[in-house]
Amino acid sequence: MAGPLLQIKNFGIDFVTESGRLTALNNISLEVNQGEIVAIVGESGSGKSVMALSILQLLPAPSAQYIPGEILFFPNGNTALDLLTQSTIQMEKIRGNQIAMIFQEPMSSLNPVFTCGDQVREAISLHKKIPGYEAKTQTIELFARVKLPDPTGIFNRYPHQLSGGQKQRVMIAMAISCNPSLLICDEPTTALDVTAQNSILELIKELQRTNNMGVIFITHDFGVVADIASRAVVLYKGNIVEEAGVRELFTHPNHPYTKGLLNCRPVLHRKGERLPVVTDFMGVNESGEMIEKLRALNPRLDREERGPKNKAEGETLVKVEHLCVWHPLKKTFLGKPVEYLKAVDDISFEVYEGETLGLVGESGSGKTTLGRCLLRLINPTSGKITFNKLELNSLKDEDLKKLRKKIQIIFQDPYSSLNPRLTIGSAIAEPLKVHHILPLQTQRRDKVIELLEKVNLKAEHFYRYPHEFSGGQRQRIVIARALALNPSFIVCDESVSALDVSVQAQVLNLFNDLKKEFGFTVIFISHDFSVVRYISDRILVINKGKMEEIGPAEEIYQHPKKEYTKKLLASIPKGIV
Repeated sequence: MAGPLLQIKNFGIDFVTESGRLTALNNISLEVNQGEIVAIVGESGSGKSVMALSILQLLPAPSAQYIPGEILFFPNGNTALDLLTQSTIQMEKIRGNQIAMIFQEPMSSLNPVFTCGDQVREAISLHKKIPGYEAKTQTIELFARVKLPDPTGIFNRYPHQLSGGQKQRVMIAMAISCNPSLLICDEPTTALDVTAQNSILELIKELQRTNNMGVIFITHDFGVVADIASRAVVLYKGNIVEEAGVRELFTHPNHPYTKGLLNCRPVLHRKGERLPVVTDFMGVNESGEMIEKLRALNPRLDREERGPKNKAEGETLVKVEHLCVWHPLKKTFLGKPVEYLKAVDDISFEVYEGETLGLVGESGSGKTTLGRCLLRLINPTSGKITFNKLELNSLKDEDLKKLRKKIQIIFQDPYSSLNPRLTIGSAIAEPLKVHHILPLQTQRRDKVIELLEKVNLKAEHFYRYPHEFSGGQRQRIVIARALALNPSFIVCDESVSALDVSVQAQVLNLFNDLKKEFGFTVIFISHDFSVVRYISDRILVINKGKMEEIGPAEEIYQHPKKEYTKKLLASIPKGIV
């Protein structure tokens, strides 16, 4: 490493709100060297994204107030540039060129009225001052580098026409388009399946090596931290509580908070066992055994709490027969389709009452399309869907509306599924009002506050708007909204992918608790095999719209039959367990 690339010295940020000043970062000091990858780890709301945004001066003014400190950038390796003193015009030249950022939520970062190719081409043309045709060529090459299928075709597609993982790869292509000196990655692989994640991590490491680029890598996935970073910094409530080499951090964590984060990972626990949460570790005696302290705090861990058994001989709640969802790609002059995109192609399976069925596959494999089709949010091209002996295909709109309170979905992108003009209290209360549950406003408010507390939010959040929350907090909000009607069937579309491990543990515990209390059935869509293995009774693997295999979760995880499943499992970051 040639020397420092970024130095943050005694830096802090306060946010001025109606209720007073909120400290987001407190006396932060951090250094990133040229050619070094530093991971920033912490719970949702700990200040990780605020730190990243402050480097590029992207925080809202005047609510964000900087506490005296320095953020020094060394673009040449010698001359220090204090980013906090740069003008707006100077920062525009730095952003996307010398310092680039991959944002957490690709849908809210991409302009919906421009094609994906035009947005990347614009960034290249702006900073490199090259002709449009040359910028287009470079854009298509970048799309190929980040493993997007049909790079030329995706150049002309709009963001809504891509899957969540594909949108994230477009954002990554945009960020690396000008070969920046410093790349800030804010959860860059959150929406990606394991194979795409593996290729993106390899790409970032390759760029770091070839360009001697410094990287700040924000993530909640400890497997990714172990695979990509040389050093890790742990943030807790705006303070750095621990900083060490990755191997040292994993094998000998010093701070109880770090120990709690490491032990929340589902991969360390038996299926159905209640996951520990970070607060259980905060009072740990350093000389004692953590697990003994945890079990003393939470006696439920001593009991073997397994999820529902496989219901192979139980009642069938959902039955899918030869389901197809085909989208026309090309049509004749008279409008007759001649070529299709087969998002779901002849899939048949059953979901048993009270079970959790995990749905796994690469980005663009058809997982989300299948999940939405089961709820009639997308109409099938052919096939049959039966829910509780009702054929959904033939239901009229009025009957389907009545059924909605029994079937719910937790969407992948929390920001786009929340109305930015509604407070989150109103958003969660809306389904209660639509379905005439709890007629009084005070009753609905009490119910919403109860739900917020169940997903580890506070009553005071009731009157805040979606933009006032972190990505992980917004995900918890949409989970609370889906649970408001006590549904009997829930489709979870990457519902914990945006959550850090500690909140993920709380949400997974919540799912298990609610399943035991209400007995609802879940289809759990995720790219994280360790989470799917932990939460699911059975796993269904899907590839290019077709079913590869289905079976008990442990059997699929330990003894996959198909080469595709083996490839997915081989791509999982091994990390340090």
